[in-house]
Amino acid sequence: MRNLKLFQTLEIRDIQGPGKPQCFSLRTEQETVLIGSEHGLIEVDPVSREVKNEVSLVAEGFLPEDGSGRIVGIQDLLDQESVCVATASGDVILCSLSTQQLECVGSVSSGISVMSWSPDQELVLLATGQQTLIMMTKDFEPIMEQQIHQDDFGESKFITIGWGRKETQFHGSEGRQAAFQMETLESALPWDDHRPRVTWRGDGQFFAVSVVCPETGARKVRVWNREFALQSTSEPVAGLGPALAWKPSGSLIASTQDKPNQQDIVFFEKNGLLHGHFTLPFLKDEVKVNDLLWNADSTVLAVWLEDLQQEEGSIPKTYVQLWTVGNYHWYLKQSLSFSTCGKSKIVSLIWDPVTPYRLHVLCQGWHYFCYDWHWTTDRSSGDNSSDLSSVAVIDGNRVLVTVFRQTVVPPPMCSYQLLFPHPVNQVTFSAHPQKSNDLAVLDASNQISVYKRGDCPRADPTVKLGAVGGSGFKVSLITPHLEKRYKIQFENNEEQDVNPLKLGLLTWIEENIFLAVSHSESSPQSIIHHLTVAPSEMDEEQGQLNVSSSATVDGVIISLCCNSKTKSVALQLTDGQIFKYLWESPSLAVKPWKNSGGFPVRFPYTCTQIELAMIGEEECVLGLTDRCRFFINDIEVASNATSFAVYDEFLLLTTHSHTCQCFCLRDASFKTLQASLSSSHVSNGEVLRKVERGSRIVTVVPQDTKLILQMPRGNLEVVHHRALVLAQIRKWLDRLMYKEAFECMRKLRINLNLIYDHNPKVFLENVETFIKQIDSVNHINLFFTELKEEDVTKTMYPPPVSSSVHLSKDDGKKLDLVCDAMRAAMENINPQKYCLSILTSHVKKATPELEIVLQKVHELQGNTSPDPDAVSAEEALKYLLLLVDVNELYDHSLGTYDFDLVLMVAEKSQKDPKEYLPFLNTLKKMETNYQRFTIDKYLKRYEKAIGHLSKCGPEYFPECLNLIKDKNLYKEALKLYSPSSQQYQDISVAYGEHLMQEHMYEPAGLMFARCGAHEKALSAFLTCGNWKQALCVAAQLNFTEDQLAGLGRTLAGKLVEQRKHIDAAMVLEQYAQVNSIPPF
Repeated sequence: MRNLKLFQTLEIRDIQGPGKPQCFSLRTEQETVLIGSEHGLIEVDPVSREVKNEVSLVAEGFLPEDGSGRIVGIQDLLDQESVCVATASGDVILCSLSTQQLECVGSVSSGISVMSWSPDQELVLLATGQQTLIMMTKDFEPIMEQQIHQDDFGESKFITIGWGRKETQFHGSEGRQAAFQMETLESALPWDDHRPRVTWRGDGQFFAVSVVCPETGARKVRVWNREFALQSTSEPVAGLGPALAWKPSGSLIASTQDKPNQQDIVFFEKNGLLHGHFTLPFLKDEVKVNDLLWNADSTVLAVWLEDLQQEEGSIPKTYVQLWTVGNYHWYLKQSLSFSTCGKSKIVSLIWDPVTPYRLHVLCQGWHYFCYDWHWTTDRSSGDNSSDLSSVAVIDGNRVLVTVFRQTVVPPPMCSYQLLFPHPVNQVTFSAHPQKSNDLAVLDASNQISVYKRGDCPRADPTVKLGAVGGSGFKVSLITPHLEKRYKIQFENNEEQDVNPLKLGLLTWIEENIFLAVSHSESSPQSIIHHLTVAPSEMDEEQGQLNVSSSATVDGVIISLCCNSKTKSVALQLTDGQIFKYLWESPSLAVKPWKNSGGFPVRFPYTCTQIELAMIGEEECVLGLTDRCRFFINDIEVASNATSFAVYDEFLLLTTHSHTCQCFCLRDASFKTLQASLSSSHVSNGEVLRKVERGSRIVTVVPQDTKLILQMPRGNLEVVHHRALVLAQIRKWLDRLMYKEAFECMRKLRINLNLIYDHNPKVFLENVETFIKQIDSVNHINLFFTELKEEDVTKTMYPPPVSSSVHLSKDDGKKLDLVCDAMRAAMENINPQKYCLSILTSHVKKATPELEIVLQKVHELQGNTSPDPDAVSAEEALKYLLLLVDVNELYDHSLGTYDFDLVLMVAEKSQKDPKEYLPFLNTLKKMETNYQRFTIDKYLKRYEKAIGHLSKCGPEYFPECLNLIKDKNLYKEALKLYSPSSQQYQDISVAYGEHLMQEHMYEPAGLMFARCGAHEKALSAFLTCGNWKQALCVAAQLNFTEDQLAGLGRTLAGKLVEQRKHIDAAMVLEQYAQVNSIPPF
């Protein structure tokens, strides 16, 4: 889902060189260009635009003076600090540019057609005029010479044992005779120059040679190893072209094939078999392929094409196309069309061996171009729900647009296609927040096509539906329509044909305003052009964009980005400087971008992707280099980032550790981001998420939770990052958008308690709103079933630091509050519709109100409401059995003493009727109070049981007393009888005896005294030593003086044992009539 975006263009016109350029090479260490002509060599510095060295090969006799000589190869030799040049006449020359010395290190009498060095510069291969190959060392010592045409297949010849022979295969209507038909191969293409082509694999272990076979006249590809042993020969391919390029990664060899109605780029494996192809967007015999070139990292294939001459004397047009592959589909990402004037005809082109996406082009009129591209994702930048989260992918004269808000389809499929008459080079979406779905497309003819979303009175033929309907199916998407095509008109009417990519970094900042950047031809300066729409009639098909104003910047602008919220525009120069472009000011000023400290911002390294984002209260520039170093302003916060995206208040990054991290920029600082990204363990579970190896961010759907990632192969994956999900849910809850929040939480398995815990007060005030929005009994029941006393904002989903979330108090009443509030709201809205939810609210309380639930179910039994939403008693009971254990429900129904309800529950259970029917029949025969006593005793509700048994009469009191004693229900039983009754006294005595057994003598004495059992009371008080209560009881027993004196001596002895000597003396003095204390 990425496009190649032009990074910068370096152009040198009219280089002062003799003759006409024939080929060129690069000196990577010196960063200069070597250009060979029929007169010699010149070395050009692209930065200073000066000719550093000039070496004449004519003066030394290596090239003829009449200009008929030709250089077939130039190679800069790093180890030898010299340049190797091969001429068509057969000389191999070693040239030292520093000393201007020339040395002929070898000569081939038959001439040289190709010189090719291995990637490690250890071997050199020469193709001679006698159709031989000579391999030499880097010191030009011959290793071996072999014929270029070989009869043998090679060491990797296939072995067959006769299975699957052609004679035994099915040949359809042609019959068996087809097995014996001889394949006829066409001779080489008419425009083929019959020269050999040599290409090396990236590791230098193998090389391939494409030659015209003298026997058949057709081309063949042979693969040799480093030891000069033939490995394989390609299978016969009709119409095979001369171009040949081995993919540096080693998997495929690219060539061309002319077919009856098309021209293809075909791929060979090392064993010579075909393995895939794609078709060039040209008609038969319209163009020829001069060369194929892979870039250094094997991701881009450059195709150099040339028009086949139609008219005598006309100059053919030349093209350079850049192709990439993703998900087994080949995309045409860039198309450079050079004009028909002779000076701009391409002579040669080379990929830079160090910078993978830098292409060098040399034209016939001594024009040199250097193009730098980088990968970018063209996506809409809106942050509201109206933004469709569109991503545009360039594919030749088509733009494939995928709308991720509505559908996620894997590339090369898309939502719809935009068709154009010329190949497309740039796509940009509108930066206007309300029109972020509009897009503009710049094609190879320098026309800008504007597409706007909205109703169109007629079908747009340039829009073709993809995976969103059509062909008889309902179209679920409003596609954009072509508003107008605009031709760019410069003030001085200068032609843009010499440099096909004159304008770059196209940015749509306002409805009728575009920004574009061009580079000066004579100095390292850049020009920012303001392109404004010229007034025109609405029905005109062709509009015009005028360059209303321009601003010159000292330095080469390589990046431009716009913040749709703040309208700020940031520029990045090649040295990392960041400038702010004041495009709204009358003077179009450019000033340095400064941080909060007032210092200019400058990236330490050039960043290939930059974005603007608000971090706290400061607008910052975010940048990512091609070496995965991530910067905020001039501070490096990560060194392992592979992609990033800014969405609303969030920053999302993917890393080499196969994680996707999400940070809230509202409260973040540089230090916290740096610490979080540098640490291997992130404490907050919301921040980090594991992703598949090599994942890159495509886009984030605004006001949603979808994060789209693309895998290295090209397939897509949708993830819902926990931080995005929770942030979006909190926003929905703050806006009382309960339906959206609930659906998201249900789908992504977020605990539904967050709906209440996020802001309990607001939820309780808007319970009716919640119920009306959800409007589903099943969903409300789901909410009830997940409720628990735990506050998930403290345990599972802690809010951000500065969040305005109101934390609920942990008072243990959450369940009852929510259930009661929702039940009241549902009974007010529609009690019949929400009957099951009302029952659930009773069941889910901290103490389930099952008796109330069963009573309501029983009330439904006789309800015959015509309301379609009404629920029958049977349905309600069946639902209850899902919430409550059937045995528990049976027991509670039995506790209602309603046998109809008991039977109704029992019938829905798995109980055997032979067990419960006799029991119920026995109960029905009993007297009512004794029946309820039996039920309560069965249910172990003993307090209620003795209450019913106390009403059965005196004859049942012994049974009641036994139950009271067994279950220790003395206090409850005393409340059931009058204090003057015999039953009360018997229970009191039993209670006192129980207390005595528990060694609680004083309470036992009081209980005995209360019921009139004074003897037992006196014994209890004596045991515990309570002399006052003992003497009071003795008085009630009418003790004589002698008995009272004896009791006093006994009490005094007890008190002395308890070391209460004062009390003992008082008892002896007052009650035992003792004046002196006798010894005990």
